[in-house]
Amino acid sequence: MALAAPKTLLSARGIAFAAAAVAFAIALFAPAILDDADTYWHIAAGRWMLENQAVLRIDPFSYTFGGHPWQTHEWLAEIAMALAYIGAGWDGVVILFGTPLALTAGLLVRHLAHRLGGILLVAVLLLSLACVAGSLVARPHLLALPLLEIWTANLVFAREERRVPSWHLLPIMALWANLHASFLIGLGLVAAFALEAVLEDSRTRVATLRRWGLFGGLALLAALVTPHGLDGLIFPLRFMVMPRLQPTGGWQATSLWTFLPLVIAAVAAFAILLWRKVTVTPLRIAILFGLFTLALIDVRHQMLIAIVGPLILAQPLERALHNAPRPDGPPRIAAGLAFAFVFALLAALRLVLPLERGDGATTPATAFAHVPAALAKSAVLNEYRFGGYLIFNDVRPFIDSRAGLYGARFLGRYAEMVSPDKVALAAALAKYHVRWTIFVADSPAVGAMDTMAGWHRQYADRWAVVHVRDDAP
Repeated sequence: MALAAPKTLLSARGIAFAAAAVAFAIALFAPAILDDADTYWHIAAGRWMLENQAVLRIDPFSYTFGGHPWQTHEWLAEIAMALAYIGAGWDGVVILFGTPLALTAGLLVRHLAHRLGGILLVAVLLLSLACVAGSLVARPHLLALPLLEIWTANLVFAREERRVPSWHLLPIMALWANLHASFLIGLGLVAAFALEAVLEDSRTRVATLRRWGLFGGLALLAALVTPHGLDGLIFPLRFMVMPRLQPTGGWQATSLWTFLPLVIAAVAAFAILLWRKVTVTPLRIAILFGLFTLALIDVRHQMLIAIVGPLILAQPLERALHNAPRPDGPPRIAAGLAFAFVFALLAALRLVLPLERGDGATTPATAFAHVPAALAKSAVLNEYRFGGYLIFNDVRPFIDSRAGLYGARFLGRYAEMVSPDKVALAAALAKYHVRWTIFVADSPAVGAMDTMAGWHRQYADRWAVVHVRDDAP
């Protein structure tokens, strides 16, 4: 009897429940999940679509690019975010995003448990979730995370069983395409596994190509079932291959700290495989290398390899370590009810402890409160990261974090202006009839505004500084 408890705790079902519960709790009570400027304008976009009963196709928010084409390829996620906020405020938003994170953790355990078990399963899961941690912000990519897991797991199982994926996956692709641009990775995985299947089975190559080609074609058609049609496929493809532009230009690179779990996982996995002389097909190595490169470029791409990598390497690791998972047996109703109770309790606790948004790196709440309401509606020159907060508060910003809307040229001019190039800054203030500015406290533009003729400092704190024209009301 002494050994029964550990075995129960390390069963696939026990690990899946613990992983889902921990992931849910982290999302609900980790303040960092709301530390992203994009969360604000995503909710505002969803709110606009609900109010106008239409999908956004032009920019209604900024005054510099208002009326320009802007495709909301994440429209369904934005509507879900707006509904969560309208229904339960910021608590509703974090519950919304905690749910797919918990679902992903639980599903990943259940699918990995076909090949791995015990301590090894726990270790792989911990490294995978650590890699996701850098992307733990309330943005549409988290809502698509369980779809990435389900899609990849089913493709891997289909290859292991030498069959074509089930057509039941196709609605997953249609939903995914309306939530987030990462559906393109799903289509890419189909192409890679199809090529692997064709190259591996020389005797039935034509038939294999025909079956996988049919599934791939249907998956592509499913991805076109969006309000944007073909543009819904082309736009995210163009956006994903362009740099993640910031107002200073260049890439939004992954930091060493967030990249460390991925490096540890990759080194450990391939060291084990080399030690045991277990091979991985060249195509799968190419998939992992491509995702590893994407993760190095942008921290939010790290979630891709965090989910796809373990699923691809589970079978080779099982062969290398002779790891035999323990079967769980049939699911029990009592266990399901216990799981539901824990999740309901966590959600209720979140709602009982209201989440208040105060000042922060993307939230200049106090500074904005010192701007008169009439003045706030006039032209503003704002910090890049404050644009989402202004949109959320029905203020039309000069710029915000939708880099794809503004383009590299405009972002480059903005970066020069706030560097600061005082001539360019003065020219922009005059050209756009700017009445007030709001920048982060340590921005070089603050010093330039302090010496700008006809302007005065209205308010300052550790987060933001507001300047107002002398003749402003």
